[in-house]
Amino acid sequence: MLYILNQEKSSILYNNKITLKTQPQYLGGSNHTCLTMLSSKTLLYKNHKRKKKNVKTKKSKKICVSTEKGVTKQYQEEEEDEGFSLKGSDSHGVQPLGNLYINPPFHNSRNTGLGNLQTLTDELVLDILGLLEGTHLGILSTVSKSFYIFCNHEPLWRNLVLETCKGGLFFKGSWKSTFVGVGNRTCGVKIRDFYSDYLFQSWLCANLEMKSEWLERDNVVRRKGVSVDEFVMNFEEPNKPVLLEGCLENWPALEKWNREYLIEKCGDVRFSVGPVEMKLEDYFRYADQVREERPLYLFDPKFAEKVPQLGKDFDVPIYFNEDLFSVLGNERPDYRWIIIGPAGSGSSFHIDPNSTSAWNAVIKGSKKWILFPPDVVPPGVHPSPDGAEVASPVSIMEWFMNFYNATKNLKKRPIECVCKAGEVIFVPNGWWHLVINLEDSIAITQNFVSRRNLLNVLEFLKRPNACTLVSGTSDRVNLHDKFKSAIEAYLPGTIDELTLKAEEKKAQQSKPSFWDSVTDSKAGAFKFSF
Repeated sequence: MLYILNQEKSSILYNNKITLKTQPQYLGGSNHTCLTMLSSKTLLYKNHKRKKKNVKTKKSKKICVSTEKGVTKQYQEEEEDEGFSLKGSDSHGVQPLGNLYINPPFHNSRNTGLGNLQTLTDELVLDILGLLEGTHLGILSTVSKSFYIFCNHEPLWRNLVLETCKGGLFFKGSWKSTFVGVGNRTCGVKIRDFYSDYLFQSWLCANLEMKSEWLERDNVVRRKGVSVDEFVMNFEEPNKPVLLEGCLENWPALEKWNREYLIEKCGDVRFSVGPVEMKLEDYFRYADQVREERPLYLFDPKFAEKVPQLGKDFDVPIYFNEDLFSVLGNERPDYRWIIIGPAGSGSSFHIDPNSTSAWNAVIKGSKKWILFPPDVVPPGVHPSPDGAEVASPVSIMEWFMNFYNATKNLKKRPIECVCKAGEVIFVPNGWWHLVINLEDSIAITQNFVSRRNLLNVLEFLKRPNACTLVSGTSDRVNLHDKFKSAIEAYLPGTIDELTLKAEEKKAQQSKPSFWDSVTDSKAGAFKFSF
């Protein structure tokens, strides 16, 4: 994608035709379209200080084209403003690379300031800087404008804080300020001639708000008051998602779980937040201030043990009462979590662990869900052949910007919805899913094994590379044998019964239909047998 910063109008043009990692090779040869924008749909992002949002108006944009003689010309073309907005935070003046070609004298201080290191990619420069200590980063930032930009890249300071903090985290407005130990101070230094797609995209992903178009599609099946038998027959057996309404009405958490209540009940208890542990009060302070591409997510599997009252404030919905991993007692894998996060936080595409199914109940806020069936890998996601690793965009917002539109052309389009407070979504085993919080949100999620997916779980646990795939337990290698033995002890004959039913179902599916039985498969004509 390509962005052009129009200084006069304080607006950003966004073009979803070119990826941000495209290198600057626009001016070579003849008849090259400098910014490759002529036939592309564009969005105009207005200055975040303006009040109006989602109001469509006509605006003109500059298109830069190089002619045969290498003379750059600008043309005006009217485009619709589709009302995309920014949250707004300091970018130190970094501009997308495309702006270099419409801002004379076409000088990029990124290159001159790096000296011989300018041949390295931005990612590699940051990887090298990531080896330095905070003091050295601070000194290096005074060498040139280029090093100032690179050395103030917030993820560098985030890594330093997360690697060194002990006894909790007290966020002070920015990761650099948190590391230094002083309140956030905006120095106001703006570099006017620094161009980098990579750094600009990192800032953009941290500041873009969800586009209305990304929230419009809602094609999930919704049910209210459905019986357990209907749920099993129509959704759990066929392994299909469903959004359940009205099944949390008796949860005390739905009324009580606000910030004040949780801080009071949890006190100094620390919860898992990425690689660190934080008190809820400190995490809420972080969530109120942070503007970053991948906000830290509070995701704690031991919350009910740490604060027993939290476990008393909710009950498992009746549809998910069968939980066969419970036969393992204290040796069972992690299975339930409290999830708290600000807008923009969430989980990128993944399949739930150990081939389990899951339910996710929203207590406060709302979440955007995108789900793909097991046989469809989401665009932009590249799992390894053994499923142990998944390569995907750095952030959820980056996936929306680069790949969401591709889902419109798929034969099997994803299931999408916005799950609001009081609603529960059922995520069947094997389904890819992405979740992003649309506002400050609190939720409970639980993974479970029922008779419907028991055989899938056992098959998963005995894979040759189970030691890399199984999660949530310290004994990955022996989990299959322990689980199978426990099931046979507590529910004798269950595995054999389910195996027999699965074989009968498979045989029934492979049995030829009546039409196939009376038709010559080669000639397509009827068979006459007397």
